[in-house]
Amino acid sequence: MLPVLDGELIRHRIARRIAMDLEDGSVVNLGIGIPTLVSDHIPEGVEVVFQTENGVVGAGPKPEKTDWRFIGAGGRCLTILPGGALVASDFSFGMIRGGHLDATVLGALQIDEDANLANWMVPGKMVPGMGGAMDLVSGARRVIVATTHVTKKGEPKIIPKCTLPLTGANVVDTVVTEFALFRFMEGKLTLCEIAPEVTLEDIEEHTAASFAVVKDLPTMKGCDMEKEEREA
Repeated sequence: MLPVLDGELIRHRIARRIAMDLEDGSVVNLGIGIPTLVSDHIPEGVEVVFQTENGVVGAGPKPEKTDWRFIGAGGRCLTILPGGALVASDFSFGMIRGGHLDATVLGALQIDEDANLANWMVPGKMVPGMGGAMDLVSGARRVIVATTHVTKKGEPKIIPKCTLPLTGANVVDTVVTEFALFRFMEGKLTLCEIAPEVTLEDIEEHTAASFAVVKDLPTMKGCDMEKEEREA
Protein backbone atom coordinates (compact mmCIF):
# COMPACT_ATOMS: atom_id res chain seq x y z
CA MET A 1 0.00 0.00 0.00
CA LEU A 2 1.19 3.50 -0.80
CA PRO A 3 1.76 5.79 2.19
CA VAL A 4 -0.95 8.34 2.93
CA LEU A 5 0.38 11.88 2.56
CA ASP A 6 -1.20 15.19 3.50
CA GLY A 7 -3.27 16.61 0.65
CA GLU A 8 -1.55 19.99 0.62
CA LEU A 9 1.87 18.34 0.69
CA ILE A 10 0.88 16.29 -2.35
CA ARG A 11 -0.32 19.29 -4.33
CA HIS A 12 2.69 21.44 -3.57
CA ARG A 13 5.21 18.61 -4.03
CA ILE A 14 3.94 17.98 -7.54
CA ALA A 15 3.77 21.68 -8.38
CA ARG A 16 7.26 22.38 -7.02
CA ARG A 17 8.83 19.54 -8.95
CA ILE A 18 7.25 20.73 -12.17
CA ALA A 19 8.34 24.31 -11.49
CA MET A 20 11.92 23.04 -11.14
CA ASP A 21 11.59 21.41 -14.56
CA LEU A 22 10.63 24.58 -16.47
CA GLU A 23 13.34 26.31 -18.47
CA ASP A 24 14.38 29.89 -17.89
CA GLY A 25 12.67 32.17 -20.41
CA SER A 26 9.98 29.68 -21.39
CA VAL A 27 6.33 30.52 -22.09
CA VAL A 28 4.01 28.14 -20.21
CA ASN A 29 0.26 27.58 -19.82
CA LEU A 30 -1.10 26.13 -16.56
CA GLY A 31 -4.27 24.04 -16.37
CA ILE A 32 -6.71 23.98 -13.47
CA GLY A 33 -6.10 22.31 -10.08
CA ILE A 34 -2.55 21.40 -9.10
CA PRO A 35 -1.03 23.06 -12.22
CA THR A 36 -2.15 26.49 -10.98
CA LEU A 37 0.26 26.10 -8.03
CA VAL A 38 3.31 25.77 -10.29
CA SER A 39 3.71 29.55 -10.58
CA ASP A 40 4.11 29.74 -6.77
CA HIS A 41 7.24 27.55 -6.86
CA ILE A 42 9.42 28.92 -9.66
CA PRO A 43 13.04 28.80 -8.40
CA GLU A 44 14.81 32.07 -7.71
CA GLY A 45 16.66 33.34 -10.75
CA VAL A 46 14.36 31.56 -13.23
CA GLU A 47 11.93 33.63 -15.29
CA VAL A 48 8.88 31.94 -16.81
CA VAL A 49 6.14 33.77 -18.72
CA PHE A 50 2.77 32.25 -17.82
CA GLN A 51 -0.07 32.45 -20.32
CA THR A 52 -3.75 31.76 -19.67
CA GLU A 53 -6.37 30.81 -22.26
CA ASN A 54 -8.67 33.62 -21.16
CA GLY A 55 -6.13 36.22 -22.11
CA VAL A 56 -3.22 36.94 -19.76
CA VAL A 57 0.39 36.90 -20.87
CA GLY A 58 2.75 37.36 -17.94
CA ALA A 59 0.55 35.99 -15.15
CA GLY A 60 2.11 35.97 -11.68
CA PRO A 61 1.44 34.11 -8.41
CA LYS A 62 -1.78 34.28 -6.40
CA PRO A 63 -2.08 37.75 -4.80
CA GLU A 64 -1.87 38.15 -1.03
CA LYS A 65 -5.34 39.72 -1.09
CA THR A 66 -8.11 38.39 -3.34
CA ASP A 67 -8.49 40.58 -6.42
CA TRP A 68 -11.36 39.42 -8.65
CA ARG A 69 -10.33 41.77 -11.44
CA PHE A 70 -7.64 39.32 -12.53
CA ILE A 71 -8.62 35.64 -12.79
CA GLY A 72 -6.92 32.83 -14.69
CA ALA A 73 -8.70 30.29 -16.87
CA GLY A 74 -8.91 27.96 -13.87
CA GLY A 75 -10.86 30.51 -11.81
CA ARG A 76 -7.94 31.36 -9.50
CA CYS A 77 -7.00 34.97 -8.79
CA LEU A 78 -3.63 35.95 -10.18
CA THR A 79 -1.29 38.89 -10.38
CA ILE A 80 0.08 40.41 -13.56
CA LEU A 81 3.83 40.81 -13.56
CA PRO A 82 5.61 43.90 -14.91
CA GLY A 83 5.59 43.70 -18.70
CA GLY A 84 2.52 41.44 -18.69
CA ALA A 85 -0.54 42.09 -20.84
CA LEU A 86 -4.23 41.33 -21.18
CA VAL A 87 -5.11 40.06 -24.65
CA ALA A 88 -8.24 38.94 -26.49
CA SER A 89 -9.21 35.26 -26.62
CA ASP A 90 -8.46 35.05 -30.35
CA PHE A 91 -4.91 36.28 -29.73
CA SER A 92 -4.54 33.93 -26.75
CA PHE A 93 -5.66 30.87 -28.71
CA GLY A 94 -3.56 32.06 -31.63
CA MET A 95 -0.54 31.75 -29.37
CA ILE A 96 -1.57 28.20 -28.41
CA ARG A 97 -2.58 26.90 -31.84
CA GLY A 98 0.31 28.68 -33.51
CA GLY A 99 2.87 26.69 -31.54
CA HIS A 100 4.16 29.59 -29.46
CA LEU A 101 4.00 27.86 -26.06
CA ASP A 102 7.07 26.04 -24.78
CA ALA A 103 5.03 23.91 -22.40
CA THR A 104 1.63 23.27 -20.88
CA VAL A 105 0.92 21.69 -17.48
CA LEU A 106 -2.33 19.73 -17.23
CA GLY A 107 -4.09 17.35 -14.87
CA ALA A 108 -5.06 13.81 -15.86
CA LEU A 109 -7.64 11.10 -15.41
CA GLN A 110 -5.47 8.56 -17.25
CA ILE A 111 -2.09 8.40 -18.99
CA ASP A 112 -0.96 5.36 -20.93
CA GLU A 113 2.13 3.65 -22.32
CA ASP A 114 1.67 5.35 -25.70
CA ALA A 115 1.86 8.84 -24.17
CA ASN A 116 -1.89 9.28 -24.58
CA LEU A 117 -3.74 11.61 -22.21
CA ALA A 118 -7.37 11.50 -21.04
CA ASN A 119 -8.31 14.40 -18.79
CA TRP A 120 -11.67 15.87 -19.70
CA MET A 121 -14.54 13.40 -19.64
CA VAL A 122 -15.92 10.42 -17.76
CA PRO A 123 -18.86 9.05 -19.80
CA GLY A 124 -22.14 9.32 -17.90
CA LYS A 125 -20.92 12.07 -15.60
CA MET A 126 -21.38 15.82 -15.89
CA VAL A 127 -18.87 17.39 -18.26
CA PRO A 128 -18.10 20.99 -17.33
CA GLY A 129 -16.16 21.43 -20.56
CA MET A 130 -12.71 20.61 -21.79
CA GLY A 131 -11.52 24.21 -21.88
CA GLY A 132 -8.51 24.61 -24.11
CA ALA A 133 -6.95 21.24 -23.28
CA MET A 134 -7.13 19.77 -26.78
CA ASP A 135 -5.63 22.93 -28.26
CA LEU A 136 -2.92 22.96 -25.62
CA VAL A 137 -1.76 19.36 -26.04
CA SER A 138 -1.56 19.77 -29.81
CA GLY A 139 -0.06 23.27 -29.78
CA ALA A 140 2.47 23.31 -26.94
CA ARG A 141 5.95 21.94 -27.58
CA ARG A 142 5.94 20.01 -24.32
CA VAL A 143 3.08 18.48 -22.30
CA ILE A 144 3.68 17.97 -18.58
CA VAL A 145 1.08 16.07 -16.55
CA ALA A 146 0.47 16.85 -12.88
CA THR A 147 -1.55 14.13 -11.17
CA THR A 148 -1.93 12.00 -8.09
CA HIS A 149 -0.44 8.55 -8.60
CA VAL A 150 -3.73 6.70 -8.08
CA THR A 151 -7.43 7.57 -8.02
CA LYS A 152 -9.41 8.16 -4.80
CA LYS A 153 -10.29 4.45 -4.98
CA GLY A 154 -6.60 3.52 -5.17
CA GLU A 155 -6.67 2.54 -8.84
CA PRO A 156 -3.62 3.36 -11.01
CA LYS A 157 -3.88 6.38 -13.28
CA ILE A 158 -0.84 5.36 -15.34
CA ILE A 159 -2.15 2.40 -17.26
CA PRO A 160 -1.41 0.29 -20.37
CA LYS A 161 -4.17 1.84 -22.51
CA CYS A 162 -6.50 4.76 -21.81
CA THR A 163 -10.15 3.70 -21.59
CA LEU A 164 -11.61 7.22 -21.30
CA PRO A 165 -12.03 9.62 -24.25
CA LEU A 166 -8.65 11.04 -25.19
CA THR A 167 -7.61 14.64 -24.92
CA GLY A 168 -4.62 13.93 -27.15
CA ALA A 169 -2.79 10.95 -28.63
CA ASN A 170 0.95 10.49 -28.17
CA VAL A 171 1.34 13.93 -26.63
CA VAL A 172 2.68 13.48 -23.08
CA ASP A 173 6.34 14.22 -22.35
CA THR A 174 6.55 14.15 -18.54
CA VAL A 175 4.35 12.84 -15.72
CA VAL A 176 4.82 14.04 -12.15
CA THR A 177 2.97 12.42 -9.24
CA GLU A 178 3.52 12.72 -5.50
CA PHE A 179 5.62 9.56 -5.65
CA ALA A 180 7.47 9.62 -8.95
CA LEU A 181 8.60 11.46 -12.04
CA PHE A 182 8.29 9.68 -15.40
CA ARG A 183 9.50 10.85 -18.80
CA PHE A 184 8.80 9.37 -22.22
CA MET A 185 12.35 8.65 -23.39
CA GLU A 186 12.81 7.26 -26.91
CA GLY A 187 9.09 6.46 -26.89
CA LYS A 188 9.24 4.47 -23.65
CA LEU A 189 7.68 5.47 -20.34
CA THR A 190 10.67 5.75 -18.01
CA LEU A 191 10.82 6.20 -14.24
CA CYS A 192 13.40 8.92 -13.61
CA GLU A 193 12.90 9.93 -9.95
CA ILE A 194 11.22 8.40 -6.90
CA ALA A 195 9.88 9.96 -3.69
CA PRO A 196 11.65 9.15 -0.41
CA GLU A 197 8.58 7.45 1.16
CA VAL A 198 8.28 4.68 -1.42
CA THR A 199 10.31 1.91 -3.00
CA LEU A 200 10.59 0.83 -6.62
CA GLU A 201 8.41 -2.16 -5.70
CA ASP A 202 5.69 0.23 -4.44
CA ILE A 203 5.75 2.11 -7.75
CA GLU A 204 5.62 -1.13 -9.75
CA GLU A 205 2.63 -2.33 -7.70
CA HIS A 206 0.63 0.88 -8.24
CA THR A 207 1.57 1.65 -11.84
CA ALA A 208 -0.35 -0.58 -14.23
CA ALA A 209 1.64 0.53 -17.28
CA SER A 210 4.98 -1.08 -18.01
CA PHE A 211 7.96 1.24 -17.68
CA ALA A 212 11.73 1.38 -17.82
CA VAL A 213 13.86 2.64 -14.94
CA VAL A 214 16.91 4.89 -15.18
CA LYS A 215 20.18 3.62 -13.78
CA ASP A 216 20.87 4.62 -10.16
CA LEU A 217 17.31 5.90 -9.68
CA PRO A 218 17.57 9.24 -7.82
CA THR A 219 15.31 10.72 -5.14
CA MET A 220 12.69 13.12 -6.42
CA LYS A 221 13.98 16.70 -6.50
CA GLY A 222 12.34 19.18 -4.16
CA CYS A 223 11.26 16.70 -1.47
CA ASP A 224 14.19 17.79 0.68
CA MET A 225 12.72 21.31 0.79
CA GLU A 226 9.40 20.27 2.36
CA LYS A 227 10.56 20.00 5.98
CA GLU A 228 12.14 23.45 5.81
CA GLU A 229 8.95 24.84 4.27
CA ARG A 230 6.72 23.34 6.97
CA GLU A 231 8.91 24.78 9.73
CA ALA A 232 9.02 28.25 8.18
